Amino acid sequence: IDTSKPVMLLGGRENALSVTRNLGRQGIKVRVSDEPNSWAASSRFCAESFPVPKGSTLAGHWKELLLGKGSERFHGQVVFACNDTALEFLADNRDDLLTHYLLVDSEPRLQRALLDKKETLALARKAGVPTPNFWSIKNASEVDGIRNEIRFPVMVKPIHSHKFNRIFGRKLFIVENSFDEVAEKIRLSHEHGMEVMVVEMIPGPDSLLASYNTYIDSAGNNLYHFTKRTIRRFPVNRGGACYHITEWLPEVAELGQKFFKGIGFKGIGNVEFKRDLRDGRLKIIESNARFVAAHELFVRSGAPCDLLVYCH
Repeated sequence: IDTSKPVMLLGGRENALSVTRNLGRQGIKVRVSDEPNSWAASSRFCAESFPVPKGSTLAGHWKELLLGKGSERFHGQVVFACNDTALEFLADNRDDLLTHYLLVDSEPRLQRALLDKKETLALARKAGVPTPNFWSIKNASEVDGIRNEIRFPVMVKPIHSHKFNRIFGRKLFIVENSFDEVAEKIRLSHEHGMEVMVVEMIPGPDSLLASYNTYIDSAGNNLYHFTKRTIRRFPVNRGGACYHITEWLPEVAELGQKFFKGIGFKGIGNVEFKRDLRDGRLKIIESNARFVAAHELFVRSGAPCDLLVYCH
């Protein structure tokens, strides 16, 4: 394997740490740029780190680092996004970056669309992939208009979760049975400038969750297919997955392929589903166009997706 090209990882937590370790073990020089407390930057496999200075934004720091004065020393390297802010940065600056760097195959329009949780569900419906019910809400007073349609529990879910998480320290609000609480959470979100929607929460344990992972190149070929399912999340039904199992799940893979092919997607793709026991169908929860939190599980299971994409 030719390991001569260095890699720059932008953002991320456990996924960036896993990629740093795995690529570093192959003899690939890995650089990291993120917040000062980056996990990956603390790894012995991180050759150099470039934390964002106080008072700067991640996107502004990355633009100066990769496209500003003195960026010539990084030209020719591979750049991977490991969080949503990095995905947004790469989509916004793709043409300029491609002049000097190697990026994954992608359609910037779709990368931005998958960062939008409402647009993700709308794309899924157009592709014929089942979704939970969801409602666009412009203000809290509109909640009464969907009173007869909602089945509790529901989620007040941000359109852009990475921005919401920075403010509230969580991905969403779960409301068990109160219309007043739905309206209150919408009002609170809007007060902080966050656009949200109401999404039906598929009932049942976290073990009903499963995901499909792939990479689709510019010619439409899949470099790999990989599925897993969740055993447990913490906190239950709302936190990050803390116990997964790798398993080939043909139905999940088929539906994942249908989604990505249906929307014309290119690049790193992850899509998560949950089985709705009320009708027996898998329904899309979310999709990510980057390496995900469970990346270390993939590597240890013999599916080093980061190395495959690097070689590509």
